Amino acid sequence: MSRNPAENQLNSFKETQKEKLVCTDANGARVGTMSAVVTAGERGPVMLQDSTLLEVLAHFDRERIPERVVHAKGAGAFGYFEVTHDITKYCGAKLFEKIGKKTPVAVRFSTVGGESGSADTARDPRGFAVKFYTDDGVWDLTGNNTPIFFIRDPILFPSFIHTQKRNPATHLKDPDMFWDFITLRPETTHQTMFLFADRGLPDGYRFMNGYGSHTFKLINSDGKPVYCKFHFKSDQGIKNMDAKRADELSGSDPDYSIRDLYNAIATGKHPSWTLKIQVMTFEQAEKCKFNPFDLTKIWPQGEYPLIPVGRMVLDRNPNNYFAEVEQIAFDPSQMVPGIEASPDKMLQARLFAYVDTHRHRLGANYRQLPVNCPYRVSVKNYNRDGPMNSTDNQGGAPNYFPNSFGGPTPCPEAFKLLNSELKCSGDIKRYEAVDDDEFSQPAVFYKKVLDEAARKRMIANIVAHLSNASPFLQERAVKNFSRVDADLGRQIAEGVKLTRSAKM
Repeated sequence: MSRNPAENQLNSFKETQKEKLVCTDANGARVGTMSAVVTAGERGPVMLQDSTLLEVLAHFDRERIPERVVHAKGAGAFGYFEVTHDITKYCGAKLFEKIGKKTPVAVRFSTVGGESGSADTARDPRGFAVKFYTDDGVWDLTGNNTPIFFIRDPILFPSFIHTQKRNPATHLKDPDMFWDFITLRPETTHQTMFLFADRGLPDGYRFMNGYGSHTFKLINSDGKPVYCKFHFKSDQGIKNMDAKRADELSGSDPDYSIRDLYNAIATGKHPSWTLKIQVMTFEQAEKCKFNPFDLTKIWPQGEYPLIPVGRMVLDRNPNNYFAEVEQIAFDPSQMVPGIEASPDKMLQARLFAYVDTHRHRLGANYRQLPVNCPYRVSVKNYNRDGPMNSTDNQGGAPNYFPNSFGGPTPCPEAFKLLNSELKCSGDIKRYEAVDDDEFSQPAVFYKKVLDEAARKRMIANIVAHLSNASPFLQERAVKNFSRVDADLGRQIAEGVKLTRSAKM
C-alpha cells in the first residue's frame, strides 16, 4: 500500500534504528517495566515510592505550554537563504555581505485567528515568519501573506483579535463582533478586501507570498540609512482555493496545509521564495503623499520598485514538532547590525509584545532553546540566572557593566550599523490614527489588481459572511464599501438583501 511521508513517519523512524532502544527515567536510569505500578500486594494501593509513575504523571500534567493567543495553528520547516544580488549599498548586515552567501533559516507558517485545533483552510490571513541564524546573531522577520494589516494603532490590536476569537458569553464565533469592529474602523477596509478576495484562502503554504509588512530601516557600512519593505515571492506561483473546497477540507482534512508542506519537503519538492525589497529614502519619506509607516498602506511598486536580494529554500522538515515548531519563538526586536525598526507604530509595539509573550509561554530563558538560540555566535552579555537556564550561565564572567575583569565590551563596528541618526520632534500626546484617505488604495486593489471574475468572487465571499451579521452592521459595511466603489457597495447590498430574503 502506497503511503505518503507524513502517513509513513513512524515506519520511517523504525527503519533508521540500528539497535533496540532501552527505556529510562529522566535521570537516565533504566526502567524495568512501563506497564505496572508499584503496589502493596497484587490488588493493593499504589506506593508513593514509585518514582517512575510520579515522574510520568507529573510530566504529563505539564506537557502543554500556553497556546499562542494568535497564530496558534502552524507548520514549520528549515532551510537556507542565499544572496543572489548585491544590496550592500543599502544594508551592511553580514548575511547580505556577498553574492552566494548562505544563511540557515527556520520558517513558521500559520493561520492567525483560530485555535491550535482549527482548520488550516479557514478564511484568515496567514503568518509568514522567518528566523535567520546569521553570523551576527538571530534576525527574526515576522510577517503575513498580505503586505498590509487591519489597523495602524497598536492599542487597538487586542480588541481586533478579540473580534476574531469567540464571543465571551456564547463561546461561538460571532459575525456581529467582526463586522462591528470592521465597520467602525474604516482603515480595515484594505485588508478586509484582501481577506475576502482569492488570497484569503491560499492552497497550502507553498503557494503564497510572504511580506514583512512593516516599514524597516536598513543601514549600510557608511552608516547611511534608508527605509525598506521586505517581500518574499513564491517561486511556486500563487495558488488559491475556492470557498467550497476550503469548507470541504475543513472537515475531511483540517491539517491540509501542514500535510502538504511536510510531504512536499519529504519528497524533494523543496519550496522556495525570492526575497525582494522596496527602498525609500528619508527625503522621499518626508515628501510621501501618505504616511509610509502606516501598516494599512502599501508602497506603490511603480514609485518604489522591487529590488531582488536572494532566494530562500526549505529543504528539511522538523525532527520533532514540539521542540522545533511549538517552541520556536519569533520576535521582531531580534534584529542584527544593519537592520533597525522604523517609526511604524504597530512595529514599535510588537518589539515589546512578542518578547513579553515568549517569556510568558516559554520562560525567561527561551532563547536558550536549541531552535531559538543564535548557535552561530557565542552569547556574551550580563543577563544571568532565571528558570530553565540550560547553559553554564556564562561561567565566572562578571555579571555587571562596566567592570575591570574582562567582561564583554560593546563593538565599535556594530555601533555604526545600530545607531543611524533619526531626527524626531513633536508634542508628546495621544494622536488619534486618523487618515483622510482610507479608500483610495482599496479602490486600486478592487479596480486594477482584481480582474472581473476575482471581483465577483470577493463580493460573493463578503456577502456570505456579512449576511450573518445584524442588519445595521450590514448597512454600515455597505456604506464603507461604497466609498471604495459605488458599484461594489451596490452589489454587496443587493447580495445581502437577497441572502436575507432567502433565510426568511
